[in-house]
Amino acid sequence: MFAQYRQTIGAFLTVCLCMLGVGSMQYPQLQKLLRSRETITLESLEGEIKAEQVRLNLIKQTPSFGYDNLIADWVYINFLQYFGDDEARAKTGYSFSPEYFEVILERDPKFLAAYLGLSTSTSMYAGLPERSIDIMQQSLKFLSPKVPEKSYYAWRYKGIDELLFLGSSQAAKHSFVKAADWASQSSDEESKLIAHISQRTAQFLNHNPNSKKARISTWTMVLNNGVDDKTRKRAIREIEALGAKVVSTPEGYKIIPPAKD
Repeated sequence: MFAQYRQTIGAFLTVCLCMLGVGSMQYPQLQKLLRSRETITLESLEGEIKAEQVRLNLIKQTPSFGYDNLIADWVYINFLQYFGDDEARAKTGYSFSPEYFEVILERDPKFLAAYLGLSTSTSMYAGLPERSIDIMQQSLKFLSPKVPEKSYYAWRYKGIDELLFLGSSQAAKHSFVKAADWASQSSDEESKLIAHISQRTAQFLNHNPNSKKARISTWTMVLNNGVDDKTRKRAIREIEALGAKVVSTPEGYKIIPPAKD
């Protein structure tokens, strides 16, 4: 028993030392972030991204010793730092986003919040929906209707990318049907609502692959899940461009659909 305990502690310390080693490589980058991002050159920013790629490659090769979730969480925090650096991203764009999620979801495919971050950063901001969908497709194999809780959201995020950014109504219909099926296997009110909305969106697409109502419904999902003002504003513009009206109420947004689909 004592030997097993020592092995566990030793493995944990090894992971921590590896992460500290990688973290120490980030120290110069963190120091740079303390300086003004408005004056940093594009060449310097590109150098930071190359250094981050080296760090992620090192993490990919680092054995987890059973601490995959810890590593995934740590990489996700690094992604948030990257994604939230508006000044830098205005110069370099967001195309490095999927590199983080390849590591995050490979280590922890049940990390549900990562699917939303992947969809938003990679499909909407980076303009790489194919990459986002491919990473989701690989990770969805490790999910089931109730593991993790509310796992049906992952299928919805995939359906959003397929419909809005690839224009693939058939693939999106399949994803929304899966979301409805998985959500219907839970009895709480949120799951029932998601099952109903997902099934309705799939029906819209079945009757009319170019359905405005399906697109409005999908952009409404983006609006409700909007991680920042930029995403929410785009969702509102897209909904209104499809002929619907968006009304802000104390309870949230109310969507008034167009008279015709």
